[in-house]
Parts: sequence; C-alpha cells; structure tokens
Amino acid sequence: MDNSLKSYERLLQQNKAWVEQMNSEDKFFFKKLSEAQKPEFLWIGCSDSRVPANQITGTIPGEVFVHRNIANMVVHTDMSMLSVLDYAVNVLEVKHVVVCGHYGCGGVLAAMANKQIGLIDNWIRHIKDVYRMHQDELERISDIKARQDRFIELNVIEQVYDLGKTSIIQNAWQKRGGPIVHGWVYDIGNGLIKDLKVSMNSDEDMPDVYKFEKNPLD
Repeated sequence: MDNSLKSYERLLQQNKAWVEQMNSEDKFFFKKLSEAQKPEFLWIGCSDSRVPANQITGTIPGEVFVHRNIANMVVHTDMSMLSVLDYAVNVLEVKHVVVCGHYGCGGVLAAMANKQIGLIDNWIRHIKDVYRMHQDELERISDIKARQDRFIELNVIEQVYDLGKTSIIQNAWQKRGGPIVHGWVYDIGNGLIKDLKVSMNSDEDMPDVYKFEKNPLD
C-alpha cells in the first residue's frame, strides 16, 4: 500500500473517531443536525487549506454556511458564489455575511506579480483590478510585506463593497434590514482574526450608480 492510499484511509478513520467523540458529548447531535440547518452566518473565504471556517471560529457543523474560492472573491459573474449567496440570504436568511481573507494569500500575492500560471490567470485578473484601484496607496508602502498585507486587506474591503452592489443583498436590505456584511482578515501566523471595521447593512454610503430602484411590489 502506497503512502497516498494510507493518507486517504486515515481520513475515514478520523471520521469514525470524530463521530464517536460527538456522540459521547451529545448522543442526539447527529439527529438534531440532520433535521434542519439554520446558520446565522454566511462565510465567503479563501480555498486555502489552512483557513477552515469552522475551526478558526470555534463553531460546529450547522452554524456557518460556507463558500470558498481563491482569494475570497465576489465576482458578479460567478454563478456558484451567487447561488450560495442567494440561498444563504433568501432561504436560510442568515444575519451576517463575512468575507474573510488571510495574510499571505497566494492568490493576492500572485496578482502583484506578472508571472503566468495558467487558467487561474483569468481569475487573478479580478484581484489585479483591486490593485489598480488602490495603486497609489499601495506603492507608497516601501516595505514589501507591509504592502502585501495592506493589499490583502483592501481586497477584502472591495469584496464587501461588491457584495453590497448585488441585487441579492440590496433586496434583502430593503425587505428585512439585513444581513450585515463584514470584512475580516485571518492571520495564519497567530490564529487571530482581524475585524477591518467595514461592516455594511444598507446602501446608504454606496455611490448612486450601484443602487437598484426599490421594487414597487415589495
């Protein structure tokens, strides 16, 4: 048996151990979990394997609805992200949407360079647009690590704004006054989350060009 198969089987063994642990803590855990989900949070995070939503927030299955992609992007032509957003906001009626980036994000760092990688170059171009929008601020930062960290923060902030530009979020704000959209950055080096203080729960501060007319039937 090669090592890859052994690592594959280890996941199944760990699953059984996890089930035993959860059952020992609450014998009705899986029964309750199977009946319904009512999470308060939608998490839009990076696909990086070091940034799992539940573990770093200390939550259990059923508490966080999750969408992940490279560099935690909100791309308005991404039907996967939009479908998750629509379901979370309009069916699950989550109270909070969190965009969480992380320092050292490979996708964001690749957007600062000019090297071709492959198909992903088309995705990274959206991140490059964020750099272009904030180029003057970023290039005033001489320390490369500090510039990278600030770019990662700015990317999260722009994704929060991009969520606010969607009809899904704007319609929910009009109908029920929520959800609140937040921007966070996770530091893999110390395990802590930084709140960027960029929360939005209305289109009040949004440029008029991005605001949809209110639906007269609502």
